[in-house]
Amino acid sequence: MMQETPELTLQEIHKKQKDFFNSNQTKDAEFRLQHLKKLQSVIIKYQSEIEKALWSDLHKSPEEAFLTEISIVQSEIKYHIRNLKTWAKPKKVSTPIQLFPSKSRLLTESLGVALVIAPWNYPFQLVMNPLVGAISAGCCAILKPSPDASATALVMEKMITETFDSAHVSVVQGGRETNTFLLQQNFDVIFFTGSSKVGKVVMRAAAENLTPVILELGGKSPCIVDKEANIEIAAKRIVWGKLINAGQTCIAPDYLFVHQSVKKQLLEKMAACIQKMYGEDCQKSRFYPRIVNEDAFERLKKLLNEGEIYVGGKMDKEDLYISPTIIVGIQPNHTIMQEEIFGPILPILTFENIDEPLEYIRKNEKPLAFYYFGKNSKAKEVLSKTSSGGVCVNDTLLHIVNHHLPFGGTGNSGMGKYHGQASFLAFSNQKALVSSSTWLDFPFKYVPFNWFKLVKRFF
Repeated sequence: MMQETPELTLQEIHKKQKDFFNSNQTKDAEFRLQHLKKLQSVIIKYQSEIEKALWSDLHKSPEEAFLTEISIVQSEIKYHIRNLKTWAKPKKVSTPIQLFPSKSRLLTESLGVALVIAPWNYPFQLVMNPLVGAISAGCCAILKPSPDASATALVMEKMITETFDSAHVSVVQGGRETNTFLLQQNFDVIFFTGSSKVGKVVMRAAAENLTPVILELGGKSPCIVDKEANIEIAAKRIVWGKLINAGQTCIAPDYLFVHQSVKKQLLEKMAACIQKMYGEDCQKSRFYPRIVNEDAFERLKKLLNEGEIYVGGKMDKEDLYISPTIIVGIQPNHTIMQEEIFGPILPILTFENIDEPLEYIRKNEKPLAFYYFGKNSKAKEVLSKTSSGGVCVNDTLLHIVNHHLPFGGTGNSGMGKYHGQASFLAFSNQKALVSSSTWLDFPFKYVPFNWFKLVKRFF
């Protein structure tokens, strides 16, 4: 079990980072680029250790570890290195004629000392991706990995300690007690990824200091397969998106509405895809991850008590294995439909008219992701009637990979965006600047407001 970091140690690190930030070193663009490149290099150096740690924590294959964690972070770093100087430049903006002869600019300044609290499901990516944004924006950062992925947490601590001055970037370990101590400090921004329940705790703590927050939460991300969908493609892409990391993905399809006319075909294709991807016995596949711990295993086990198992349902507690499971005969009031599943279990519901699933989605909390399989023309209507953090049409998960798209939730699924330039902005303050000339000073703005009738024409 990971030991808690003493409160005094956390206070000392926090003060050191405040002092270092106030030295203005992190605000220099070359300093930021240098440290982004250092991070890039140390990830390459430790890639093998990162992969071994992810296998130890979650039974992730090196291939999945690279595709869903390491490559995403490395691509993010490259994108920031390429664009940082452009993003950081003051930007000219137009100035209304009534402010003549003033000029206006938009300045982007570093927020200060950031706290990043990460979950266990993507324990490398969800620490390092926010860190890229923090370094790029010129912030200092305290990183708090999840103790439930302890092997990865220790590798990251080793990497960061070797690469950064602790006054710039530091990793602290621990569980709930350490989180509580951290949230009592006065940070300039808090970046949290995790459940909506804990997100509310973070937001309450941040409110004490009016600290801005980026909350990347979760929720029940719906998937709709319409009657016009390419069923073979839909089945393959849904199975892939659902079973990456054994379903322990915040944007995994959480439940599926399928048009009654194609239900049988879709279920058959999905069952075939599972077998093709993972073999007849998924437990023997080196590509199939495990449930993170016994508590999560027991929670998922209870979700199998309602409905009818179409495929899967096999469990091995000692191995923390739950097979890919599709459940039919599900009703909206069933337990599995009340909370995010976060596991390899997919409940299936049916519909005759598209308004049925849309009404269900609208009356529940806004999801982090939404997936629709069908005609693009129909997708426009579906998207106009729903709200979600992100969307894929005729695919799953892919929106998280595009650095040109901001990633984040809305409502109960989170607030604030990151990835690409959105990450740079998440750790920055956009400061408005008006520079006024002294060679001309119109009297119109001064009391007693002479020529007021004339001035009104300019507004």
